This record gives sequence, C-alpha cells and structure tokens, in this order.
Amino acid sequence: MRLSRYFMPVTRETPADAQVASHKLMLRAGLVRQTAAGIYAWLPLGLRVLKKIEAIVREEQDKAGAVELLMPTIQSADLWRQSKRYDAYGPEMLRLKDRHDREMLYGPTNEEMITALFRDAAKSYRDLPRTLYHIQWKFRDEVRPRFGVMRGREFLMKDAYSFDLDEDGARHSYNRMFIAYLRTFARMGLTAIPMQADTGPIGGDLSHEFIILASSGESDVFYHKAWEADRSAEAEGVDADDPAALQAFVGGLTADYAATDEKRDPAREAAAGADLRQSRGIEVGHIFYFGTKYSASMGFTVQAGDGTQVHPEMGSYGIGVSRLVGALIEARHDEAGIAWPESVAPFQVGLVNMRADDPACAGAADDLYRRLGQAGVETLYDDRDERGGAKFATMDLIGLPWQLILGPKGLGRGVVELKRRATGEREELSIESALARLAG
Repeated sequence: MRLSRYFMPVTRETPADAQVASHKLMLRAGLVRQTAAGIYAWLPLGLRVLKKIEAIVREEQDKAGAVELLMPTIQSADLWRQSKRYDAYGPEMLRLKDRHDREMLYGPTNEEMITALFRDAAKSYRDLPRTLYHIQWKFRDEVRPRFGVMRGREFLMKDAYSFDLDEDGARHSYNRMFIAYLRTFARMGLTAIPMQADTGPIGGDLSHEFIILASSGESDVFYHKAWEADRSAEAEGVDADDPAALQAFVGGLTADYAATDEKRDPAREAAAGADLRQSRGIEVGHIFYFGTKYSASMGFTVQAGDGTQVHPEMGSYGIGVSRLVGALIEARHDEAGIAWPESVAPFQVGLVNMRADDPACAGAADDLYRRLGQAGVETLYDDRDERGGAKFATMDLIGLPWQLILGPKGLGRGVVELKRRATGEREELSIESALARLAG
C-alpha cells in the first residue's frame, strides 16, 4: 500500500481527553476516531490490526473444536425473560423498542440466544458435546467509558458456548478453552496469567480471567514469579483430547501459580512470600462454567443414554478482540510510539524512500515495493514527498516491525538499511539480502 494513497490521519499532538498510552497512540497513529462517548470508528490501519487479532482468535477456536456461527446484535427481551436476567442485568443493557412496540436490546452477551438456538436443534446425547462461537459486536452502556477501546461501550468480542451431557464433560470443555486461551495470547506475544475470578451476572461457580501485566491496568494483580517466564508456553505440549492430562495441567497451573486481584486477598498466602509479585493488570479474556443455569431456566433438555431427560451443562468463554488492540499497545510501546509484534502488525514492513524527488531513488523504491509484494510481504510504502525526519517519526509512531530505508547514498553503494522497530537496531544489507530476510 502506498502511503500517498492511504487513509492514515496521524497527528503530532496528544489528545487532551486521552488518559492512557494506548488511547493516546491509537488516536495519534490514526487507528481509530471517537464518534460518541465510548464508541469508535476503526480506520484502515486499526482495522488491519483488529482483523489480524480476530484471525488468531478464530484459528485457535477452530483448533479447540469450536464451530463458528454468527448471531445478531439485536435480541428480543423475551429471551432474557426466559432466563430471568432481563430485569436483573442492570443499566449497562441498552434497551429499545421497535415500531411494533416490541421490547428489544442491543446484546451485551449471548447466553440466552445460543441456548435457544441449540435447544431447538439438539434432542439427544448424540448431539453433545458441542462448542459454538462467534465474533460479534457487543454493547454495554458503561456509566463512565474511558481508556479508549479498553473500556468502551461498543466492542468486538469472541464469545463461545459449550454444551455437555454431564459435569465431567463440561469441565473438560472448560479446560480445552483454558488451554486455547493460553495459546491464543502467546501467539500475540502476550503472557496472559489465568486468575480465579468472580462469575458476576453470567453465573456459575467456576471462572478465570486472563490478565496481562501493564502499568495502566484496572486492578492490582498478585501473581507467582513463575509467570515472569511465561508458563503459557507449556500449553503447547498438552493433549487437549485427554481429559485426565488436561485436568492435571490446568489444575496444577492454577494451584501452583495462583493469581488474584486486590479483591481476593486469600491467594496472597497461597503464593509463598518471596515468590509473590504485584503489578497492575488488564483483563483480556474471561471463561465461565455455570452448569444448568440457562438450560434449566429456558427449558432445554436432551435425552440421555438411559432414556432420561437432562439439562445440558454449559460454559461460556469470552475474548475482548477490540480490547486486545489497546492491551497490546499498553504492553508494547515506547516514547516514539507503538511496537507491534509481527503476528498482529498491520503491515510487516514500512518502506521509506528518503528522496521521493530523486528519479533513481523513486525508481529503485518502486521496484523494491513491487518485489516485496510478489514475495508476499505486507508493505506500507512511504512514497510521500516529505522530509526524512517526518517519515521516520511516522514509521516509529505506527510501529511496524521492520523499516526498510532507501536513500541516494546507500543506493550508490548498492545497500539499503533495515531497522527492527522493537529494538532500534539497524544494519545495511544488499537489496537481495533484505528481500530474503523479510520474505524468509
């Protein structure tokens, strides 16, 4: 993509109403623009990041055996009355009426709808287990939206729902998602610490939040020092189809390396003195096992193998896809701007032509851009007639993993400069070597 034709409205000034680094940088780098309190338009650069995160989430859900569908954003209030949550949910729910005076709502979550959909199709134990998921926009009318996309009112969420015949099966589904979450966040370059959590309005008695460490986090987190070495990598070697092995891994991980927030003080004693660490944390995922809370209240039964009718055991599993964009920036930025991990970067390389007014430079840069595209390297080509300092500042701000810099002096010697954004290290390479490095 040529920057001269792209829509990327970067700014030098920090917006006065932005409080945390991610909000400031997302506005300055032209990733989003606020359209109302807690509601954002995703501009092209931000949308590319959002789609990369969504793709990783989708791939790991598919690997975990979940099946994708798509549910609507607008739901009938009658569904929520069946579960008795309509009046209990609170003012965060945006309620409305259609032209026929029917009560509707903008979905904050989808337990009722997925239960109704599956209830109408599943009749016997042969239809279980199943885990269904979608990636859809949600709305919760936060009383005080803040921190940009990390505490907005409209947000993109992956929510999955499992249905099992009994408690053992349901806990196995829960553990499969636990592992899938560790793998998902690890692919984004994040260490997400599982922390035993309150179930809140979702219900149930088993729940974990997944927390990444960041100074701007919403609460104090107490965790075992072992997480500083990223225990999530161990999840790769676990057989997710073996219930006993999976339970042993998840149980050991959460018992030996307990984490808690400031509202759950007993876990401070669970982690021994010198091994306890404290930080601020950002929640990026939340999983729940709540048994028959929804299947029972909504009259959902299936025939068991012995002929009896039973209520399926259920769980739900959320990942804040849009929130992860802000969380990643909080975890990976410096004074110059964002430093994206390669797995979610909007482009892999920024090609900088230092002299767009020089025919030789422009020709060489155009050819290099063409060859990068042929090699499958996602490239943002700064072909603007701008001074070099402005181009460097823009590239550092938007945080692409690599910068490939071409100028008349280097071109005369047959070299280009390759800069790694995360570390700032630079090296001169031949054009062929640079292409091989980036395409490898």
